[in-house]
Amino acid sequence: MVNHDIAMGIVRVTEAAALACSNLLGRGDVDLIEKAAVDGVRHAFDLLPIKGRVVIGECDLDKKPIMYIGEKVGTWEDGLKEYDVAIDPLDGSVLVAKGRPNAISAVAVSEKGRIFRAPQIYMKKMAVGPKAKGCIDLNKSLGENIKCVAEALNKDVEEVTVMIQDRPRHKELIEEARSVGARVKIFGEGDIAAALATAFEETGVDMLVGIGGAPEGVLAAAALKCLGGEILVRLMPENQRQIDMCKRAGLLDVEKILSQDDLITSDDVYFAATAITDSDLLKGIIYKENYATTHSVVMRSSNGVLRFVDAIHKLDTSLIKVQE
Repeated sequence: MVNHDIAMGIVRVTEAAALACSNLLGRGDVDLIEKAAVDGVRHAFDLLPIKGRVVIGECDLDKKPIMYIGEKVGTWEDGLKEYDVAIDPLDGSVLVAKGRPNAISAVAVSEKGRIFRAPQIYMKKMAVGPKAKGCIDLNKSLGENIKCVAEALNKDVEEVTVMIQDRPRHKELIEEARSVGARVKIFGEGDIAAALATAFEETGVDMLVGIGGAPEGVLAAAALKCLGGEILVRLMPENQRQIDMCKRAGLLDVEKILSQDDLITSDDVYFAATAITDSDLLKGIIYKENYATTHSVVMRSSNGVLRFVDAIHKLDTSLIKVQE
């Protein structure tokens, strides 16, 4: 069996998605933007030497053009290794449609059977970087967690920055964070980018808390596992149908708190992300004359290698054609 280091291959996947949809920035057509991102991903995966199967995607088989669960990606040549693939071609389609920051394309790849097949439901999340790993607890209040993170980071509580998504369901979380004196950074969409920011001191982000999509939580877990950070989650099924979805995914105890090691059970996982619009960590795509620049991050947990990849794409010769 051929075993490639596919790190640079998967960053080409997220670059392709970002390039394919980025010139639709601000045009307001979410469906067209999502289709462009998915088309870019599929094109790039056609060149990647793996036997990949999507285990985290967007929708079922009948919901094309979104990446569907069970879809085969990669070249599938004889002798290649089989992988699970978690993919979000575009986390933040509304952000791109409105020209707002924090939109990225993200992918995680690991050995077959090692990525939790999260159902399309909500999960409660709390994420921190490496220095605060081991000090958060979903069974404690947000205020208690903020104080523990402050201690781990050798900061005053007033210096801790907490990212919380701007949703009515987070009103109490925002009030609690403010009540203990923490700095609160409210964002609209794109919690993969927000979770990623917690692992880099230069972003100034210390925590992510809130309720968001379970598939995005798995992608965040892959990134934080590579970076030595931590994410704790609890699935939040709203009815019996969603409870059954959790059980089919292998989680019999839906109240169980899961960490990055439960969501990604392998010690060898790849993660890549490319910014479409500016985020705390990465700069969005810039067009100049006949080329575009992309800014990405790619990492692998088994060897601890982290790369920031700045690429220049000449548009008239690029294999990835942006949408007109």
